[in-house]
Amino acid sequence: MKKRILILCTGNSCRSQMAEGILKWLDGGLEVFSAGTHPAERVNPFAVRAMKEIGIDISTGIPEHVDKYVSLPFDYVITVCDNAKETCPVFTGSVKKRLHIGFDDPADAAGTDEEIMKVYRRVRDEIKESFTSFYKEQVTAD
Repeated sequence: MKKRILILCTGNSCRSQMAEGILKWLDGGLEVFSAGTHPAERVNPFAVRAMKEIGIDISTGIPEHVDKYVSLPFDYVITVCDNAKETCPVFTGSVKKRLHIGFDDPADAAGTDEEIMKVYRRVRDEIKESFTSFYKEQVTAD
């Protein structure tokens, strides 16, 4: 049976989109979704660039509102920012496990494009490392 995973963030434009892309890259058999408590208009272009550098295309992602998913069943609901953790809605669907794997918000980065990209790369690498560990230690172990 396919594992269903929902990744939540505030804007669903950076961290949750990157985490979704990484999990799908790790295992194409997973059903992975991401959403936000206050979704942005589009996926952040710096996040798209950072992910493209490691061969993962998230350019077709569309930020969605978490309300779309609250009645659906998930094996995991994972928050990746403190705000989403605090404002995460009550899920009426079956949720087997809730986790929080937090990361800095790269959208807060300032400076030149290259300085901003350094922050996105760091957060991307942290997400890749954390979600690879999560996948190996929990998803494949269940």
